[in-house]
Amino acid sequence: MSIIEKAVGELGKRKNTGREPVEADAPTAVQRASDSTTAAAVVATDEARQARRELPVEPEASRGVIEIPFNDLHKKGMLTPAIPRSAIAEEYRTIKRPILKNIDGHVTTKIPFANLVMVTSALQGDGKTFSSINLALSIAMEMDKTVLFVDADIAKATAGKLLGVPPKSQGLIDILENKGVTPGDVLLRTNMEKLSILPAGNVHEHANELLASSGMRALMVELSERYSDRVIVFDSPPLLLTTEAGVLASFMGQIVFVVRADHTPQQAVVEALEHIGPDKMVGTVLNRARRRRVSPFGYGYSYGYGYGYGYGASASASDGGANPRYRGRQPDAGNGPEAI
Repeated sequence: MSIIEKAVGELGKRKNTGREPVEADAPTAVQRASDSTTAAAVVATDEARQARRELPVEPEASRGVIEIPFNDLHKKGMLTPAIPRSAIAEEYRTIKRPILKNIDGHVTTKIPFANLVMVTSALQGDGKTFSSINLALSIAMEMDKTVLFVDADIAKATAGKLLGVPPKSQGLIDILENKGVTPGDVLLRTNMEKLSILPAGNVHEHANELLASSGMRALMVELSERYSDRVIVFDSPPLLLTTEAGVLASFMGQIVFVVRADHTPQQAVVEALEHIGPDKMVGTVLNRARRRRVSPFGYGYSYGYGYGYGYGASASASDGGANPRYRGRQPDAGNGPEAI
């Protein structure tokens, strides 16, 4: 017989024998039993809480951290954190310096939304995705910088595939289409601590219109202000193949324009740059540029990058410089497939 049943029986005996009722402030056996049960429940709850606290922390990988396939990127001639002193890493150290200086405000005229950096090109195959990924990885290797990489080339989404983004991941288009989806809901953390990815998102029949919408502008402002400590790198569609690329450029603070040497027609470069406002800070990467160098065995050629930076879209298509006032050159690079 339980303690509660005994208490009920005792209470019945007292009633039948006519004993004085128990005073209200004196605890009965039933009350004592109830108090004991409550105390036991409290102890059990505390033990459960303690057990939950002692459970091992959930591994990061199971919380949505994606693994960037650095070995695959390296095979494609791209930079990786494992080889920080490679030729390609040195190239992008030079390319990123003026971009970071503008973000930090080390310029005569402050650039609005300077941390929004769009990488684009005139045509497909000029190497913009190759350049945008390398630029993002290079900046993420900085001691005091973090990077949000946005795959804004919705039709191709090549950057996301190269970076290991799972198929059918929600992303940019889902934010623009569904007001209930926020950037925080779809951002993907990676095995590179300072790099996060906003995927292109699911295919949508009105993706072009969404990218050129006022909602996209509002999102750009939100990203720039909410993540003011981050450099936000966009892999954009080519300027001459989509109308939304020109609209997207108007939202940005800085634009990196990729030209493939001996491949991109000069007229295409001129027309593409006309899609960028004259008030924009435009940098030009001359991709796969052949330059003569001296070696112990004579003369030879290697592929590399030319880089120019300055205001306005008056680039010289012949030499790849965005502005004659400033034009930098980097060390030679290896033969990577920069036409991604």
